[in-house]
Amino acid sequence: MPDTTFGQVWFVGAGPGDPDLITVKGRTLLERAGAILFAGSLVDQAATRYAPAGCEIRDSKDMTLDAMTDWLIERAARHETVVRLQTGDPGLYGALIEMTRPLTAAGIPWAVVPGVSSAMAAMAAAGETLTLPEVTQTVILTRVAGRTPMPPGEDLAALAAHRTTLCIYLSITLLHKVQAALREAGWPEDAPMLVVQKASWPGEEKIVRGTLADIKRLCQAEKIASQAMIVASPTLGAADWPELARSKLYDPTFAHRFRKATLDPTEPI
Repeated sequence: MPDTTFGQVWFVGAGPGDPDLITVKGRTLLERAGAILFAGSLVDQAATRYAPAGCEIRDSKDMTLDAMTDWLIERAARHETVVRLQTGDPGLYGALIEMTRPLTAAGIPWAVVPGVSSAMAAMAAAGETLTLPEVTQTVILTRVAGRTPMPPGEDLAALAAHRTTLCIYLSITLLHKVQAALREAGWPEDAPMLVVQKASWPGEEKIVRGTLADIKRLCQAEKIASQAMIVASPTLGAADWPELARSKLYDPTFAHRFRKATLDPTEPI
């Protein structure tokens, strides 16, 4: 390869859709970028509104992986800062490693800026929590098998057997498979479920609450068939429960370096 001084390629997580949810660092990089390659089929184009005048902006929705890496390499030879703007977080269900390997081979420096994932955005939109004391302290981010098979031991029924919070990506068109897997794992028909389409997208977000028995029918009624997060969790609906186990961290009897414990949990701190 000829002796060329390359700029740096940044893989920036654009977040779940609302351009205000991109990180400050991500926005700063967009503001100084010479070239931006963005996932137009997934990232709202408003996320490129921070680009400076004269910036090369390219939508990648019609490009193959090889075409995208070639584009990044070519722009890195011309610009100090090149941004690959991806939906959510670059390290989750993206082609991060597949894209960075050719950059490394070409001697091009690269780095990653994390982004807010749609799992967090979906729960925030619905006012729900991923974890609760004495209910579940574990979150599983997964998907059901489609074109991409699941590795051994990672089928949804096996993961659902843990009865923890399940955030199921890229599976809304396979909701029947999600239902079948939860039933195989022993989840009851009245187990609460949540589906959020386009979480945080201004004017486009849809929130559907249901149960294992009726969630598919409810999503069909709302015509939700893409860009949706499925959540099955024992924490759903906790805001309306008559009682909750309190967090030990904030319990009056719990001491730490910023607060002394009181012997009587009813005594004021």
